[in-house]
Amino acid sequence: MAERLSARAAIGLLTDAFEEHAPPDRACAPDGPLAWEGYDASRARAADRTGEAESVVYGTARVGDRSCAVLAFEFGFLGGSLGERAGDRLEAAYRLAREERVPLLSLVATGGSRMQEGMVALTQLQRVARESVLLREAGLPHLTVLRDPATGGGWATVGAGADVILALPGAQVGFAGSRVRPADADPAAYTAEGQLAAGHVDAVVRPGELRGTVTRWVTALTNPAAQAPPPAALSDAPLPATGWDAVRQARDPARPRAEAYLDAYFTDRLPLAGDRCGGTDPGMLCGIGLRADGRAVAYVAQCGTATRPAGYRTAARVIRLADRLGVPVLTLVDTPGAANDAEAERAGAGAAIADAFTAVAAARVPVTTLLIGEGGSGGALALAAPGNTWATRDSYFSVIAPELAAAILKRTPQDAPHTAEQLRLRPQDLVELGVVRGIV
Repeated sequence: MAERLSARAAIGLLTDAFEEHAPPDRACAPDGPLAWEGYDASRARAADRTGEAESVVYGTARVGDRSCAVLAFEFGFLGGSLGERAGDRLEAAYRLAREERVPLLSLVATGGSRMQEGMVALTQLQRVARESVLLREAGLPHLTVLRDPATGGGWATVGAGADVILALPGAQVGFAGSRVRPADADPAAYTAEGQLAAGHVDAVVRPGELRGTVTRWVTALTNPAAQAPPPAALSDAPLPATGWDAVRQARDPARPRAEAYLDAYFTDRLPLAGDRCGGTDPGMLCGIGLRADGRAVAYVAQCGTATRPAGYRTAARVIRLADRLGVPVLTLVDTPGAANDAEAERAGAGAAIADAFTAVAAARVPVTTLLIGEGGSGGALALAAPGNTWATRDSYFSVIAPELAAAILKRTPQDAPHTAEQLRLRPQDLVELGVVRGIV
């Protein structure tokens, strides 16, 4: 279990310059909307114990050199639960971010909705959902830090609804709190680390590293580059003489891969992990990077493996986030094709690929693609920017792998080199066909 920090101690992990804002006034009936016997006394004891008037504290802060709106749950106040007054404060924090046009940082530690206010408490989740929509429509980022515990409606709205989700090590994270989940449930599934493995959290960050990490994220989310120029080539491979030469060069295990290109392109990278649907793909690297001038570019990079449905969904999520925040996108294409095993089909390979195609097609920000290796069929094309795709000399793009094309045409495996020549898949062929703009 992670250390249970107070709201103000959690804020202190991020900033030394926090200015609390006064909450909106609300007249409440004795013992709340349900006239729950002893509720006012419970609130008074919680206030004496924590020094807070409610379960949410909010205001403005300087994080690095950026102004932000900050909200923090006080778990010591009735388990950080959401009631009407807490809902007022959450709504005010979201509105503050919109009015000041600054990022929202939320520090979540809550057990869920407040039973003493019944359905009135539960409807606060609808208020939060509406505020989240308005924040997104305003083009402003929301970064959350999950503390211990982050459960119930607070996790399912404020936490899980954020653009970037960080968590403290060992934090309890899940919709079901410890007292209501099934007795035989795997406890690892309800941890920050378990949620990271399942694609629901972007990173687990130690408390001592949180300020630096959040500061880097705030910079990346608020300082977009104007465009994403194609990376320079990292290989001195010659242009391939034949189609089969192109295939062999692209499949050479020694050629530069996505990690090398990203390291050369960015001075700092902040990963975004997982598709938020229970899946991850280690063969797809996604996130936002800072270039030498301090400007941000989002990246989506295939690593030479068959891309899983979770990889395409993660890519689509990142491209849409970048589009909403005005951050240009760089995609690196390198895959023999989309994963086509039974598990991939059950996970919705077709729908995931369609989602990636749609995210690229709908993007209003500049999207630049560099083909750095294999470009196998629609699984590669899904991440290629129409009209702004470039190629390296050790790459190829094909409607299908030459071996598979030969099989479909009822040719022998020995006919694959000839088929590769017919497919005109070399980088120089792609330029001539108008598929790519040029060779870097």
